[in-house]
Amino acid sequence: MPSILIIDDDPSCIDMMETILYMEGFDVRSASDGQSGLSLTRETRPDLILCDIMMPDMDGHELLKTLNGEPGLSDIPFIYVTALGERIDIRRGMSAGADDYLPKPFSAEELLAAVAGRIHRREKIIQQYVVFDFAKERSILKKRVTTREREILGMVGLGVKSRQIAECLNISQKTVAAHRTNLMKKLGAGNAAALARWAVIAELL
Repeated sequence: MPSILIIDDDPSCIDMMETILYMEGFDVRSASDGQSGLSLTRETRPDLILCDIMMPDMDGHELLKTLNGEPGLSDIPFIYVTALGERIDIRRGMSAGADDYLPKPFSAEELLAAVAGRIHRREKIIQQYVVFDFAKERSILKKRVTTREREILGMVGLGVKSRQIAECLNISQKTVAAHRTNLMKKLGAGNAAALARWAVIAELL
């Protein structure tokens, strides 16, 4: 089973997540602060990281930035699990490169859905990348898609609804719809499924 690293300075939260994930058969390890989590990540290279933001010494944002700077670790799926649930907090987390954002408190179902979604997506990407290098698609993304469109495309790939995208980016739903329309035209994506495929490819860049 995939390995998961939990990084949180709240022992009760770690215990709760460990119990839920152990019962589903995951290989789970934990760390009580960012620095210890970084060391464990370097030692074990987990398949997924669940990380709090507010921690002493090295917080979640600093940890993610450090991981993004290390080629061998930057592709590990990273989910923020935090009590910071305001729109500006979510936007900052996603802009920093997190794969998902799970506000506390959350249910066992919500935790498992977030974990399963990211692991499944990563496995799918790896399988596709083994067969295809997507050279043509990657070139199109780099030349035609703006930074803001890439941001929206990434959220579309995560299954985020237009209303939530609008709230997270502090723009109107009409603007989100316009960006989606432009993306579909630029990428030749005839439907939502095709656009989601482009989102997966964009993650390889």
